[in-house]
Amino acid sequence: MNGRLKVSGGAVGGGLLVAGTTSDAGKSVVTAGICRWLVRQGVRVAPFKAQNMSLNSFVTREGAEIGRAQAMQAAAARVEPTALMNPVLLKPGSDRSSQVVLLGKPVGELSARGYHAGRQEQLLGTVTDCLQELRRTHDAVICEGAGSPAEINLRRTDIVNMGIARAARIPVVVVGDIDRGGVFASFFGTTALLSKEDQALVAGYLVNKFRGDVTLLEPGLEMLRGLTGRRTLGVLPFAHGLGIDEEDGLRVSLRGAVRESVVAPPHGADVLRVAVCAVPLMSNFTDVDALAAEPGVVVRFVDRAEELADADLVVLPGTRGTVRALSWLRERGLADAIARRAAEGRPVLGICGGFQMLGEHIEDEVESKAGAVEGLGLLPVRVRFAVEKTLARPSGEALGEPVEGYEIHHGVAEVTGGDEEFLDGCRTGSVWGTHWHGSLESDGFRRAFLRRVAADAGRAFVPAPDTSFGTLREEQLDRLGDLIEEHADTGALLRLIEEGVPEGLPFVPPGAP
Repeated sequence: MNGRLKVSGGAVGGGLLVAGTTSDAGKSVVTAGICRWLVRQGVRVAPFKAQNMSLNSFVTREGAEIGRAQAMQAAAARVEPTALMNPVLLKPGSDRSSQVVLLGKPVGELSARGYHAGRQEQLLGTVTDCLQELRRTHDAVICEGAGSPAEINLRRTDIVNMGIARAARIPVVVVGDIDRGGVFASFFGTTALLSKEDQALVAGYLVNKFRGDVTLLEPGLEMLRGLTGRRTLGVLPFAHGLGIDEEDGLRVSLRGAVRESVVAPPHGADVLRVAVCAVPLMSNFTDVDALAAEPGVVVRFVDRAEELADADLVVLPGTRGTVRALSWLRERGLADAIARRAAEGRPVLGICGGFQMLGEHIEDEVESKAGAVEGLGLLPVRVRFAVEKTLARPSGEALGEPVEGYEIHHGVAEVTGGDEEFLDGCRTGSVWGTHWHGSLESDGFRRAFLRRVAADAGRAFVPAPDTSFGTLREEQLDRLGDLIEEHADTGALLRLIEEGVPEGLPFVPPGAP
């Protein structure tokens, strides 16, 4: 298939919204898979998520902050990510408040009540404009919903599920995770809790993470069709390591390296053990994906001091709450354990908020408003939090290798010493710190860094010479495209994208109260 899809109206490309019965039902994976399948057919496709809540973000080339899941979906679609693909990003700072990032730039901090009381509705015009622009410049736009469309307490202010589907008149496919159980009830209940107008857009279902003989499922699918008047458009099998960059949680996304996949044998004599401190409000934990992709590197998340004992490298990751995370490290004895490691010459790496915690002093009147706070004192760095957020895509050279990354932080670091410069940070002894996220995705730099870590840790670990993080990511995205191509009714999906909402979809009572 080449050129634009034949979309009714002709002025804009086709659209489809991938909703879910729950959070983590597989919306992000299915959206990425459809994008990769379409682009392989010659379709110019773009991903879109009107509103994302995530601490896992990315910086586009124009300096806009968006959710990492949308950046990965853009990679699946083989297009450059832009702020249009995720116009509203919410970055939680507590259980009740979030920083609001609009079109890639922070515009303030709002409580959940304040956001849903009015601000969210005001943004509907912005997100529909962004979707319209993407549809104008692409053959198809695959939208991802958030949570469940049947959250009836939030429907009035919804701009990411049925709200955007209604505004743009695009069909909806609902994804359900059968591995959790209750998928038939979830499909039926989700549909039946929508208003008549919303139900008219729900065109079918996709079963995700199915294990076993699909013929045993078919009688239930037929009964579901009889109850709702809607077909199931695919049964996607359970497969390990298919999660793209997650919105939240404690999973390393690439190849499911922490929770799901078996670590490949080491290239040298030893494995290398990496412990990542699971600090509160952890952000961009995907920084360790590239480490987990290395044969012989074992990555795990930890929250107890004793779990650092056998680690060859301890990573302090980014966080939306540097001061809070620092207090958490001290309360759990992790701060003392990290200080002992440094004194013994055992490697520690701090990234962004982790780098800030390793410094001597923090002045924060912005994020925590805690004022002056003493850091761990392991790097000659003083940090002052600025109101303006740094959003950048730096590149350079470190350890004799080219390296690229991205920066997302309010903290401004003043480096006053150190044994050597390290990206924008420094190294003192075996302690390393930088604000650069994503630097470990640069293959040559990652191998050079791991060789230094292995030497300091006394491990006979040798990085494999041919591990390509970019290639592994492409292979993963192709697997997602294969899932859609092999296990979904692609003809039906294409008709929905091309022709829009089917006529005559039946109403399933009782509907929204």
